[in-house]
Amino acid sequence: MPKLGVNIDHVATLRQARRGIFPSPVGAALTAQKAGADSIVCHLREDRRHIQDADLTAIKKALRIPLNLEMAASPEIVRIACNLKPYQATLVPERRQELTTEGGLNLSGAQSRLKSAIQKLNKAGIRVSLFIDPTPEAVRRSVALGVPMIELHTGCYAETQTASSRARRLKQIQAASALAHRLGLIVAAGHGLDYKNVKPVAAIAKMEELNIGFSIIAESLQTGLYQAVRKMKQRVQ
Repeated sequence: MPKLGVNIDHVATLRQARRGIFPSPVGAALTAQKAGADSIVCHLREDRRHIQDADLTAIKKALRIPLNLEMAASPEIVRIACNLKPYQATLVPERRQELTTEGGLNLSGAQSRLKSAIQKLNKAGIRVSLFIDPTPEAVRRSVALGVPMIELHTGCYAETQTASSRARRLKQIQAASALAHRLGLIVAAGHGLDYKNVKPVAAIAKMEELNIGFSIIAESLQTGLYQAVRKMKQRVQ
């Protein structure tokens, strides 16, 4: 049964809208941990649009479960990761203009930068995973880079509008996962997964972990709103 990594970036997104201290990413991480999350995922972006440096320190200190730091392979962020020493670092592509991660790493165009980042993270004792598109080429290039783990990008599967297209995208993920296992990689998956589309991906053989954030945080606004209103009503009364 796959483990669940809960991404809390969008709790920080909401906080940064007011540049305040609430809602607390640390509080969200602890709530997710209490609810059964197997790890907490945070993306420290170069533009610091949501998670901040201080959040990482506080979250890592508070957690009893692993911290998975999503990050670009930039010297600044690699240096921060090596000092923080999360359990895992997942290298992801990053563009300032994007709203969210748009796809997997370009493993053919950034070899030297990736190799340098992987080497430094390994030296710091951090497990490294690569966020890649579910293609045979990307899987094989990941093996060549010497990482123990990959995370397959499920965005195209999640965003497709037809059953036939969804089935085709799912087969791509299944095939990439099977190939990765044959080549000795640990496999995770994530991006765009929600309460309606997650089951087929979770059912893939030997899937180690699913990393999900936005849909959980969005759902919490509905399932948690009733109790929040009742609590405030009681305070007002």
